Amino acid sequence: MAARSTDGYRVVDHIVGTLAAHGVRHIFGVDGANIEDLYDAAYFDDVVTAVLAKHEFSAAAMADGYSRSGAGLGVVAATSGGGCLNTVAALGESLASRVPVLALIGQAPTGLDGRGAFQDTSGVNGALDALALFSAVSVHCRRITRAEDVRTALPQALAAAAGGGPAVLLLPKDVQQAALGRNGVEIVTASRTAHSDLSAIISALRRVDGPVTIIAGEQVARDDARPHLEQLRDALGAQVATVPDAKDVARSSIGVCGVMGHPDVADAVAAGAACLLVGTRMAVTARAGLDAALAAVPTFSVGSGRPYVDCTHVPSGDLRQTLTVLARALADSPRTSPKALPHRELQPPPASGSGVRYRDAMRVLDAVLPAGTDIVVDAGNIGAAAIHHLPARRDGRFLVALGMGGMGYSFGAGIGMGFHRRRPAVVIAGDGSFFMHGTEIHTALQYRLPITFCLFDNHAHAMCVTREQLFYGDRYSYNRFGPSRLGAGLAAMLPGLVAFDVTDVDQLPAALMVALNQDGPAVVAVDCSADEIPPFAAFLTQKEESHADVHA
Repeated sequence: MAARSTDGYRVVDHIVGTLAAHGVRHIFGVDGANIEDLYDAAYFDDVVTAVLAKHEFSAAAMADGYSRSGAGLGVVAATSGGGCLNTVAALGESLASRVPVLALIGQAPTGLDGRGAFQDTSGVNGALDALALFSAVSVHCRRITRAEDVRTALPQALAAAAGGGPAVLLLPKDVQQAALGRNGVEIVTASRTAHSDLSAIISALRRVDGPVTIIAGEQVARDDARPHLEQLRDALGAQVATVPDAKDVARSSIGVCGVMGHPDVADAVAAGAACLLVGTRMAVTARAGLDAALAAVPTFSVGSGRPYVDCTHVPSGDLRQTLTVLARALADSPRTSPKALPHRELQPPPASGSGVRYRDAMRVLDAVLPAGTDIVVDAGNIGAAAIHHLPARRDGRFLVALGMGGMGYSFGAGIGMGFHRRRPAVVIAGDGSFFMHGTEIHTALQYRLPITFCLFDNHAHAMCVTREQLFYGDRYSYNRFGPSRLGAGLAAMLPGLVAFDVTDVDQLPAALMVALNQDGPAVVAVDCSADEIPPFAAFLTQKEESHADVHA
């Protein structure tokens, strides 16, 4: 293999130098034979740091969280074979949520294409076709087979990712190592959709006789358009609700909409004269319980993608510009103040038995977490409870992956965000998610990131247990685990890690305070019950129907 020389300039040096010129400061990945040259190039670069993860899924989640946190482009690097295949689920999340990510995927040397090379993914002679596979989970995918092609392929990938979503470059090892002339790098500016004609929406909103409700989505965060959303809110005198994965985009909100949301959002939409969707496509998780209300009022939308509901939509790849234009045009329009509605929560049935209740735990977190704390939430029952009950912190991010809802996403995403934000963060995950990707806590410890991992241990895939109980008569359970003590186990496994096991809610405040004040990560494992039904509308409706059937 070619060794790094003092005067040689390789394809990988060009890639790393170009990324540095575009503001990338970290590359997340797991090293291996067919990606090691990229790590070598990063070692000799003064700007880019290569971060070693424990699993490629988590590395790709780190890139995703890094991007969502406001860093710009997230970059993941993986070797060939099973290593690159491990990134697919996380790239699927980035695709569904339109998160700018660049995946650099190593491959076997081109001279061995279709000749039985270890981990051959060339697609030749019956080999697995990485181009076909990664094209399905990306907005752009290209296999580079000549060194010179990187000069055009890399800018194309950067431009595609900037438009929202993962771009993938497949890099055979001999191409990575190939010499390349020093012709400088091309700086690619973020791709923005040309300013669209907003006159139809402006005219319609000027004619509206009554209050307007805004439902804000994740693109507001992606475009760094929070102040512009506030200007529009003030111009319209509107109430703002958020979709579940955009809790932090509004200074104040009437609540979260959708399956884990607040009933008062549907009431506000129904009581209003119009609804404006901003930067959201309103997937099922966001619009559950809202279809009737949205169908009953004029509904308008601005954003990069057309919503799944019937509405007047104007495309926008830059909400900062779009919301500024709307706010200025509507500033002098007469407005009817919305009627104040009581804030209501979903009401799961009381849970019995041992363990800390979800809502009680969220109340403690709400009381303890200071302003500026970032929050990353994983899938499952505890994720539903956090989305429903735990407000985002002022000046803090609130990340949740609902595009694919991959369990264990929060560990990598929290770490990726930590490298950019460098401020206290809390990861909220269940034990099922921990058993999938929780050993990534080792990476947080290695880099001394200030993350408190709150692990809610109900000894089960609890959302699946709830489904067994509600939909299959509670006749069996495949989804309960044996007991565990995650705090004690992690403290023993990872020397230097501060960790607690909490079995009573009264123990939780003190444990959290100690954890939050550590110089580095800490773990608070909270014992809870798999039999508690979370604030998840579909479950509560089924519970009511089951109760009615019993008493019929």
